[in-house]
Amino acid sequence: MLKNPAILLLDEATSALDSESEKLVQEALDRFMIGRTTLVIAHRLSTIRKADLVAVLQQGNVTEIGTHDELIAKGENGVYMKLIRMQEMAHETALSNARKSSARPSSARNSVSSPIIARNSSYGRSPYSRRLSDFSTSDFSLSIDASHPGYRIEKLAFKEQASSFWRLAKMNSPEWVYALVGSIGSVICGFLSAFFAYVLSAVLSVYYNQNHAYMSREIEKYCYLLIGLSSAALIFNTLQHFFWDIVGENLTKRVREKMLAALLKNEMAWFDQEENESARIAARLALDANNVRSAIGDRISVIVQNTALMLVACTAGFVLQWRLALVLIAVFPLVVAATVLQKMFMTGFSGDLEAAHAKGTQLAGEAIANVRTVAAFNSEAKIVGLFSTNLEIPLRRCFWKGQIAGSGYGIAQFALYASYALGLWYASWLVKHGISDFSKTIRVFMVLMVSANGAAETLTLAPDFIKGGQAMRSVFDLLDRKTEIEPDDSDATPVPDSIRGEIELKHVDFFYPTRPDVPIFRDLNLRARAGKTLALVGPSGCGKSSVIALIQRFYDPSSGRVMIDGKDIRKYNLKSLRKHMAMVPQEPCLFATSIYENIAYGSESATEAEIIEAANLANAHKFISALPDGYKTFVGERGVQLSGGQKQRIAIARALVRKAEVMLLDEATSALDTESERSVQEALDRAYSGKTTIIVAHRLSTIRNAHVIAVIDDGKVAEQGSHSHLLKNYPDGCYARMIQLQRFTPSQVIGMAPGSSSSARTMDDEER
Repeated sequence: MLKNPAILLLDEATSALDSESEKLVQEALDRFMIGRTTLVIAHRLSTIRKADLVAVLQQGNVTEIGTHDELIAKGENGVYMKLIRMQEMAHETALSNARKSSARPSSARNSVSSPIIARNSSYGRSPYSRRLSDFSTSDFSLSIDASHPGYRIEKLAFKEQASSFWRLAKMNSPEWVYALVGSIGSVICGFLSAFFAYVLSAVLSVYYNQNHAYMSREIEKYCYLLIGLSSAALIFNTLQHFFWDIVGENLTKRVREKMLAALLKNEMAWFDQEENESARIAARLALDANNVRSAIGDRISVIVQNTALMLVACTAGFVLQWRLALVLIAVFPLVVAATVLQKMFMTGFSGDLEAAHAKGTQLAGEAIANVRTVAAFNSEAKIVGLFSTNLEIPLRRCFWKGQIAGSGYGIAQFALYASYALGLWYASWLVKHGISDFSKTIRVFMVLMVSANGAAETLTLAPDFIKGGQAMRSVFDLLDRKTEIEPDDSDATPVPDSIRGEIELKHVDFFYPTRPDVPIFRDLNLRARAGKTLALVGPSGCGKSSVIALIQRFYDPSSGRVMIDGKDIRKYNLKSLRKHMAMVPQEPCLFATSIYENIAYGSESATEAEIIEAANLANAHKFISALPDGYKTFVGERGVQLSGGQKQRIAIARALVRKAEVMLLDEATSALDTESERSVQEALDRAYSGKTTIIVAHRLSTIRNAHVIAVIDDGKVAEQGSHSHLLKNYPDGCYARMIQLQRFTPSQVIGMAPGSSSSARTMDDEER
């Protein structure tokens, strides 16, 4: 807009926006387009309904052209009309249930887009001064040159890879001294390889000398020289690999740290995607860094060494016998190709079978990770059968690859030895005609053949470089990804050190990004008063846990607001916001470390006294103290060394040590036996005393003392009030039916805990 251009080009300008943002941006664009020639590329057809001319492209040609109304008039068989119908079907699927819900405030309704055709009638044609409709359909044409885009893409890919390489080099810049020393070692090792071949060929020529005294002196000299070469090789190979390993290991460490930091910054919706499953992410974290290190650290040292070897060998060859050197260099490509093919055929091209084995590997990993479930259901034979089935495709591929590899290896051997034969024949011809002597020819042959093997070794590293390039792109794709929900936005408002903790969800519509066609909430309104307890109940899948996720801002609502103390949580710095919240999930997540450290995860600054105090409040100190190692007891992976009740109480202690103003309890006792539930419930009753608490529960006995109970059904609040209020005013309601289904005793249904009736009555009055 600052350029104030005569021609405006918009390429999917609003494609990444939600409906409300799209509406605002589109209005701004409509105003800015006035008086300008504008070309708009769009998938959302609602954004181009006011265009003077709409051109539909298909397979590189203009198939339809006209105004929005003219193209619609062509009927259902028109390409444009089919596109509209497809978008309307997706739109209707997502909002069909929302239209059945009760009327909502006009501001909220207006933020939801209506069907394209219906909205068109309310908009006039924009008064563009330079109208595309001034041209006839026959005058409008687009030419597409297929040769240029591919070239640009290849060039762009090369530049991108080069850019990634330099970014990695900068990342490794603290180790530049190690890289320099390692490179010096690599260069000298290359020189030594060429010199070794030279000395060995010289020894061979000495053996053909008829003077035994001369031969003895020369052999002794060369033996000492070989000992010196081997000593130097020991020193400089150590320098090469030691310092390049330091460079590689530091790069691996740095890449993994940055990858993990970038991973943990991503929003929850990113982890919900199938390609971002935990097993794949863990493999990516492990393999990408190793592949980058392998390509950048390990392989560069070999390339530097072999480059030095080839330079020395070619120089020595031309100095000693340039004719033979030219012939041998001419057959270099054949020798190199044959050597490369030999190595490839020896491995049988097994590298591309990794993808074929991936599914079987994933199945085995899942079976091992869930071995208790597999054993409990006697599914060992089934798992083995599935694993065997997944290995059939790699087996068939290996059979044919073995046939090809065997034949190819034989051909490569023939090409290699034929090249040697040609070089030796020409060397003998030079000796026969007196152009050179045996000593020079054998030295040139040995030195150049060793350098050819070095060149072949360098080329065999190409797959590693390709894999390293792919790993680099994967790493930087992850590092450069901008998260949809920034966890530590420096521009966002920090949450005050102390908050009241009043939480409100206002006109919230929500669906999970991976399931956009399944609405979870439709105009949900919910409020938890500061210092009070709000319980959420309802049928499974009604969205109770989704409320917890929205409050923690794991996800953002598609419309509406989630507020704390009257302010939208999207305006707060997320990291500081979550410091005021403590969460106890249904399945406590314990890390494979000590009990003490598991509790300390709740607060970075917690002291030992605070951790013990939290354990006391959580009814955990007694059983922890009874353990042989006390708080130093190792809980095992996922806390397998502890019972369900013990794990839950440690999770509660972790939440309590945060000293947060807001407590979130997601079915914290649903998986426990009666005794464990009683201990945990007592701990919870103390935990949320005086705090704003939101409880998700199936067992209604655990929430009958809550100040407000909200029954969620069909994406909205169906009933709301205290326990007694709901039973009195909704005797046939959802809550009453759930109580009957759970078969409470009369005392459990009607009874209220001492001291809670007053607050409940107060809430009843407030609800009325």
